[in-house]
Amino acid sequence: MCWIELSMRKNLAIKLLFTGRAMSQRRPPRSHTVNFWSKCVSSAMFSENRFAGFSAESLCERILDSSCSLLITTDAFYRGEKLVNLKELADEALEKCREKGFPVICCIVVKHLGREELGTGDSPSQSPPIKRPCRDIQISWNQGVDFWWHELMKEAGDECEPEWCDAEDPLFILYTSGSTGKPKGVVHTVGGYMLYVATTFKYVFDFHAEDVFWCTADIGWITGHSYVTYGPLANGATSVLFEGIPTYPDVSRLWSIVDKYKVTKFYTAPTAIRLLMKFGDEPVTKHSRASLQVLGTVGEPINPEAWLWYHQVVGAQRCPIVDTFWQTETGGHMLTPLPGATPMKPGSATFPFFGVAPAILNESGEELEGEAEGYLVFKQPWPGIMRTVYGNHERFETTYFKKFPGYYVTGDGCRRDQDGYYWITGRIDDMLNVSGHLLSTAEVESALVEHEAVAEAAVVSHPHPVKGECLYCFVTLCDGHTFSPTLTEELKKQIREKIGPIATPDYIQNAPGLPKTRSGKIMRRVLRKIAQNDHDLGDMSTVADPSVIRQLFTHRCLTIQ
Repeated sequence: MCWIELSMRKNLAIKLLFTGRAMSQRRPPRSHTVNFWSKCVSSAMFSENRFAGFSAESLCERILDSSCSLLITTDAFYRGEKLVNLKELADEALEKCREKGFPVICCIVVKHLGREELGTGDSPSQSPPIKRPCRDIQISWNQGVDFWWHELMKEAGDECEPEWCDAEDPLFILYTSGSTGKPKGVVHTVGGYMLYVATTFKYVFDFHAEDVFWCTADIGWITGHSYVTYGPLANGATSVLFEGIPTYPDVSRLWSIVDKYKVTKFYTAPTAIRLLMKFGDEPVTKHSRASLQVLGTVGEPINPEAWLWYHQVVGAQRCPIVDTFWQTETGGHMLTPLPGATPMKPGSATFPFFGVAPAILNESGEELEGEAEGYLVFKQPWPGIMRTVYGNHERFETTYFKKFPGYYVTGDGCRRDQDGYYWITGRIDDMLNVSGHLLSTAEVESALVEHEAVAEAAVVSHPHPVKGECLYCFVTLCDGHTFSPTLTEELKKQIREKIGPIATPDYIQNAPGLPKTRSGKIMRRVLRKIAQNDHDLGDMSTVADPSVIRQLFTHRCLTIQ
């Protein structure tokens, strides 16, 4: 889509909007999503965006919490070979909202996969081309509430004056997981957020006008907001928008797209890298990838083995890697290398971005100098910082500022080495105190995946009658390897050699899969529950594949090994 087409679509859309009201979007096709968000900014409309994996109940809860008046959805989409009927889920959610006394006034449906004859007064001559016709999909229609997007657009003009906004007007709400399992509605504002994502995009990816940028993140998460939509658009970037999964129709899908569109800057998650590592080098190396100049990682700390494979195989040892640390709450990059300027260390997020002031605190709140490990905090604000938790400012203050007054508390542990490089060690609640020794789950996980049989690992705390806490490890094996007592002993030996005897796990469980969000983050809160055989899992709306959880309960370790 060219810039003039995007501008015209945005202007066509504005007639639907009501200044100051909230709109909720349930991930239509990606080009439409970019269009919707640009129109929200132009019309001073507050948007609340969510990925397509929520249940109807979870969707209802978020609509109620954000007081959304308008829902935009697509009829359906494919995730690999699986057909997902979004309209059906949206209908169920809106019915639940009505039952709870909050009727959403309008549901706008984008025709993406539906049959030509679907809809009211619709005909093949009047409706847009179907991207991927699906003869099996059935959608219901609620007169007076449901409207086809393309029909509403017919009467709109090509031009519309923008609505002027204050820099601190809200831009969007984005829900993120809370430690209690109850999601938080993170609020970002127009001026600060847009400035920060535009600036970080430009410098972290060394953006130039001729670049083709591709971020593989789900557009409904913060990475999709900041580095699929707002950051690239604010810089006039040419971007690839990808709808699908990296292993369909085959495991070389990403690299064929890189070659097809001559992608120069590529940004993905460590989870995706580790997934593709399982299939070896050949699916990567059979494609040229000659256009690639900068590689990036986002979402979680990347273990050195995955970093090296990404650098040596995907980047052919010539592309710098920007290993970025940031959060939904920060809006944009906080710790990151600058490509070509920062000497890299595999697994380190290196140094703070311009104007960012990190510190490492101990349990007493004292700043630690030099080599140190403790709580990662920030000492001063930055333009992209969240402004509040929607509808609950007290929770905002309690969550991010109460533990260490005067600092923004990330909730992550961090280590600073002798060269001043920062290493994210994982969530603080994923730090373990074993017999008085503070252990990083990320460090143990990294040791596990160095074994040739292990594709992925996750480590959580488990109560221990003597040590206080012990390590409970979940390991996903590479193809061709079998879980056995012999392998368990090999893994324990490897951890003892890499870290020390104190880090020897008490439990190692076979994990055919790990519970993850749609954006690829491992749900460690859920793993802690599984380890303790606690079936009260809290909010599970963001889990990508619920069947994995049932398998993990079945394979749970019952006694100390």
